[in-house]
Amino acid sequence: MPPIDTEQLLQDATEQHRAGSFEAARALYREVLARAPQHSVALYRSGLLELQCGDPAAALTLVQRATALAGAEPRHQFVLGQALQALRRWDEAMAAYQAALAAQPDFLDAWNNLGICRQLSKALPAAAEAYREALKLAPGNAGVMANLGAVLREMGLLDEAIELLRAAADLEPTATSHAVNLGIAYWNQGNFPAAERILNAALTRAPDDADASFNLGNALHALGRSREAVDRYRHAAALRPDFAEAFVNLGNVLTELGDFQAGMAAYDAALRAQPDSVVALNNAACLMRLLGRIAEAQPLLDRALELAPSNAALHDTRGNLYKDAGDLEAAIESFRESLALDPHSAPTHSNLCYALSFQHAEPGPILAECLRWNERFAVPLPAAAQPRAPDLDPERRLKIGYVSPDFRLHCQSLFTLPLLSRHDHAAFEVFCYSSVKRADEYTRRIAAFADHWCEVRPLNDAALCQRIQDDGIDILIDLTMHMAGGRPLLFARKPAPIQIAWLAYPGTTGMAAMDYRLSDPRLDPEGFDGHYSERTLRLPDSFWCYDPLDDQEVNSLPAIERGYLTFGCLNNPCKVTARTLALWGEVLRALPTSRLQLMAPPGRHREQLALELGSHGVAASRIEFRAFQPRSAYLRSYHEIDVCLDTLPYNGHTTSLDALWMGVPVVTRVGETCVGRGGLSQLFQLDLLELAAPSDAGFVDIATSLGTDLGRLAALRATLRSRLAHSPLMDAARFARHVECAYREAWRVHVGARATASSVGPRR
Repeated sequence: MPPIDTEQLLQDATEQHRAGSFEAARALYREVLARAPQHSVALYRSGLLELQCGDPAAALTLVQRATALAGAEPRHQFVLGQALQALRRWDEAMAAYQAALAAQPDFLDAWNNLGICRQLSKALPAAAEAYREALKLAPGNAGVMANLGAVLREMGLLDEAIELLRAAADLEPTATSHAVNLGIAYWNQGNFPAAERILNAALTRAPDDADASFNLGNALHALGRSREAVDRYRHAAALRPDFAEAFVNLGNVLTELGDFQAGMAAYDAALRAQPDSVVALNNAACLMRLLGRIAEAQPLLDRALELAPSNAALHDTRGNLYKDAGDLEAAIESFRESLALDPHSAPTHSNLCYALSFQHAEPGPILAECLRWNERFAVPLPAAAQPRAPDLDPERRLKIGYVSPDFRLHCQSLFTLPLLSRHDHAAFEVFCYSSVKRADEYTRRIAAFADHWCEVRPLNDAALCQRIQDDGIDILIDLTMHMAGGRPLLFARKPAPIQIAWLAYPGTTGMAAMDYRLSDPRLDPEGFDGHYSERTLRLPDSFWCYDPLDDQEVNSLPAIERGYLTFGCLNNPCKVTARTLALWGEVLRALPTSRLQLMAPPGRHREQLALELGSHGVAASRIEFRAFQPRSAYLRSYHEIDVCLDTLPYNGHTTSLDALWMGVPVVTRVGETCVGRGGLSQLFQLDLLELAAPSDAGFVDIATSLGTDLGRLAALRATLRSRLAHSPLMDAARFARHVECAYREAWRVHVGARATASSVGPRR
């Protein structure tokens, strides 16, 4: 029998290859190459076979030899690009596709794959250009349409993306990937109902498509249907156990629902699937922070930063961790580093603005940073469409809108409930725009006092701006400012003719679009107006009206039973500055048998506080730490405290009112900023200004003299609650009338200004 020549062997190998008999084809290709090692076609087809069998490394070796022999043969260059693409070597893959196109400019697949590599390497405009070249060659190619639609979606060109993706889905209605991309585009556009509809239809056709289930979960989550989203994420993860992103999003939703144990289990599963998932590490650290477990959050974040040292979000998370632990200097440094990496993060810049309130004893640096925020984020926003001209009757019923993510069990509710429960609904129509993640009994209580309860969490700032304009709101109240969950970019769009900041903290937003801020004459005496970008409306009595929402009993003075005095401060540790510790050290040295109770998360920060107090002569044995606690347990902590020592430059606000409610007097040091005058403002309403010190020496004198007068302390403990309950600080009806008078006066000024403007006609 005559021997088979090499070309016949190659033909037989090719036939086996085309028939799907890969092992037989591989053996024949190897025989060809054994006879002719430089046979470029055999090398190319052998490489193509290895690529199809899932071994791109082996394919690369073979096709590189083929291209070295065949030069610019476009098909060889294309498969070389495919092997490099499979190995995620994007730059080399793109070079190979471009070599193929140089030899054959009408090579449709090369244009398409070049677009894919550019897209994966985040060169999005160049990717779109490649896909458009491909579409010129094949205008009806659904796959290329879908790819172009996907990259345009990433670029934010959503209208064109949706048009292309819809066309691709119409051409190939059974292609689930087209429907998934279309659903994602609708989600990006904020059209969550359309996203849900498209993705539900895709899952009906392909119930085992993990991507469709995952993205349907995203749409349901955005629609506020968190339980359904959980089911979709779990389904996606069951279909694809290595789907780290599905586990991460599952953890996010479970955390929002308050199922923290299951949320952490989901993040753990994400990290098992993808140990280097920076997102999973970051979100797990955020959950540990939420639980007050700062020491456990730190190593997760350290690992994430090792993997991605230039990830701005990680530095922002680290800043929040440091702030919660009380390391304010490190927190501010982390926020600044995050902004250096990503100057476009408005939430991080808000974190910095708020953190500076705890650090600076003078108002200038705080205002300057808030003004920078305004210039960076508010000024570039396009002008919002002007709402319909309001009825300018100065005495008509006004529409008041309150915006908050914290209409729930939150310290803010101690102050919103008294106001909202006493509003005059004949004169004011109340709208509450709520972005609450986990509604609770307090959410329902607050909602009962609103004329209109609006769940707006799924709406982005632009959509919410339109909603508020459609509702015809006259005065919009920002209850969060630069604190977590706030929506300053909503207020920057100026959806209402009058906008007022209140409650989050006495301070400034820095926004030109914020017209007023509420305050009182003690927080803001004459001469303070230049500290803020807003005009100040001073309420006659107080910035606060308080409802403790808890009826824990006041106990007898603990010092009498124990035989020693216990000072305390249950403020957030970020308020406990070096200056504060130095003042406390003087007090504790003056009363050497006294003790001190502080609130701080377990871990390194407690040690640091003890060391710093030790440097002021206070032994660690005299200090007791408490972890963050639920409200009832936290209030019971005051049963062990005789006198509270305030912080500087940011006084206790809610915490001081809690202490006073529990019969514990607060000694405060009056500061130079409004947040440092909170103690003064509250003590003024209780006729206890003798506890407000204008100097450091005065603070020490007041605290030590009070601490040695147990009779006076016992009398204060027995009467403080009654004194607080009968003061303007808890007179909800009085407070509501004062706030409403401020609203009405702001409206009259607005009406007057509009009337003046309209009376001045154009000059010839």
